[in-house]
Amino acid sequence: MKAAPPPEPGPRNDPAPQPETAAPHAPSGRSLIRHGGALSLMTLVSRILGLVREMTKASLLGTSALSDAFSVAFMIPNLFRRLFAEGSISVAFIPTFKEYLLENDGGKIREFLSCICTFLTFFVSLAVMAGILLVPLIVPFFGMEEFDETVLLTRIMFPFLAFISLAALFQGVLNSLHIFAPSGLAPILLNLVTILCAYGLSPFMQNPARAMAAGILIGGFLEAAIQFPFVIKKGYSFFFVGIKRALQNPGTRRVLRLIGPTIIGMAAYQLNDLVSTALAGNAGEGVVSSLQYSLRLQELILGVFAVSIGTVLLPNLAEHAKSGQWGIYNERLVSAMDIIALITIPITFFSLAQGEGLIRLLFQTRSFDEDSVRLTLSAFSFHMPGLFFIALNRILAPAFYAQSDSKSPTLAGIISFGVNICLAAILFRPFRGAGIALALSLASAVNTALLLFFLKKNPRIAVGRALRSALVYAAKLILFSVISIVPVLWLSPRLLAFFADRGRLISQGLPLLITAALYIALGLLLLLITGDRQIRGIVKLFRKK
Repeated sequence: MKAAPPPEPGPRNDPAPQPETAAPHAPSGRSLIRHGGALSLMTLVSRILGLVREMTKASLLGTSALSDAFSVAFMIPNLFRRLFAEGSISVAFIPTFKEYLLENDGGKIREFLSCICTFLTFFVSLAVMAGILLVPLIVPFFGMEEFDETVLLTRIMFPFLAFISLAALFQGVLNSLHIFAPSGLAPILLNLVTILCAYGLSPFMQNPARAMAAGILIGGFLEAAIQFPFVIKKGYSFFFVGIKRALQNPGTRRVLRLIGPTIIGMAAYQLNDLVSTALAGNAGEGVVSSLQYSLRLQELILGVFAVSIGTVLLPNLAEHAKSGQWGIYNERLVSAMDIIALITIPITFFSLAQGEGLIRLLFQTRSFDEDSVRLTLSAFSFHMPGLFFIALNRILAPAFYAQSDSKSPTLAGIISFGVNICLAAILFRPFRGAGIALALSLASAVNTALLLFFLKKNPRIAVGRALRSALVYAAKLILFSVISIVPVLWLSPRLLAFFADRGRLISQGLPLLITAALYIALGLLLLLITGDRQIRGIVKLFRKK
C-alpha cells in the first residue's frame, strides 16, 4: 500500500472547518425538527423506494423459496455492514472526528482521515474475501431449499460491504460538519438502482433474484460515489498510508478503543438476526420472507423519523457533551424522546387496525397470494407493538456515543439479545413468524429499560426528567390514539364493502386513505385542543418559514 506524503498544514484548498455551535436559546423540539427536516424528507423518499423495492420483490418472487434465498443472501453481508459501517461510524468515528474539529489542526485532521480510511479499507477487504470463500459453510444453518442459489447470490452481493463501509465513512465526515443531504440521497440511489435492475436485467438473467443482487452491488458503489465529491468539496482528501502507520495513529487507536466493546454488542445484535433468520428458515417456506416484508413496513417509519432524528442528534449531543453544555444536552434528549412518542404511538395503533389492508395494498400481486398475506400479517401484528421501543433505542444510543461511552449500550444489547433468542426459540414452533416477531418486540422493550438505567449513572443527565416526560406524554398519546381509532374501526369494514371488486388500488387504497385522513384529523384536533407542546413547536416553525 502506497504511503501518503507528509500532511500539509490543512485540508486542501480550505482551512479546517470550524465546528458549529448550537444556540443555547434554541427550543429543542423546533431545533431537532428544523435540522432533521430535510434529512427526513429524503429518508422518506428512500424508505418509500425501499418499500417499492420490497413490492418489486413480492411481485417477482412472492414468499417462495427463491425469495427466501435472496433475503438470506442479502442479510449475510448486511450483518458485517452494521459492524464495519453504521455501528462503527456512529459509535466511534463521529465523536473522535468532532474532537479533531474542535482542536482545529488541519494536519492532524488530514492524517487521521487517511489512517482511518486505510484501516477501514484493509480490514473490510479481508472480510469480503473471507465471506466469499466461507459462505458455503454458513448457508446450511438457514435450512434453505435453494442452497446453491443462496450461495451464488451471497457471493454476488458480498462486495457491497466494501462500498457501503466507505459510504458510511464519508457520511460520518459530512454529518460531523452538519451536512446531511448527501447521506440522505445515497440510499435513494441504492433502492432506485435495485428496482431498475430487477425489471431491466431479469430478462437477461436466470431469475429475478440475480438481477436484484446485481442492483444491490451497483447501488452500494453509488452510495459511496455520490458522497465522496462533497467530502472533497469541503477540503478533505484521503490517502492510503501503510497499515502500521494507520494503526499507530492516535485517532485510529481511539476509534478502535471505542469500537471494541461495540463490536461485541453489535456482534450480539447481528447474531440475533442470524439466529432469528435461521429459526424462521426452519419454521417453513415463506416465513423468512414474510418477516422481511413486515420489517420493511416497520423500517419505513423508523427510517423516516427515528433514524433521521438520531443522525442529527448524535453530532449535536457530542458537541454539548464535549463542551460541558449539559443543560442543552438534556433539553435535546427530552425533546427527541417526546417527538419519537408523538410519531410512533399513533402510527402503531393505526397499523394494528389496518395492517391487513396495508399489506394487501402494497404487496398482494402476482406471486404474493393469500397465504403470503396471512404470513406477513401475523408477523406485522407482533412487530408493530415494539415500534416505540425500537425507535426510542435509536435515540438513546447516541446519548451514550456522544459521551464516548460504547460499553453501556453494548451491555444492554447483549442482554436483550439473550432475551430475544430465548423467547424466539420458545415461540417459533407454535407461532412461527409471529413468535419471532413478538420476541423482537419484547427484547426491544428490555433494551430500552436497560439503556435508561445505564444512562441514569451519569448525574449530569436528567434521566428522571426525560423518563417522566416520556411516560406522561406516551400515556396521553395512547389515550388520544384509542379515541381516534374507534371511528376508524367502525368505518373501515363499510368502506371495504363499498369499494369491493374495483381493483386493488381502489378497493384497498381508498379505504386506507380515508380512514388515515380521519384518524390524523381526530388526533391533531385532540392535540391542538390540549395545547400539545410539540405541535405548538411545529406550528411556530412553519409560521416562521
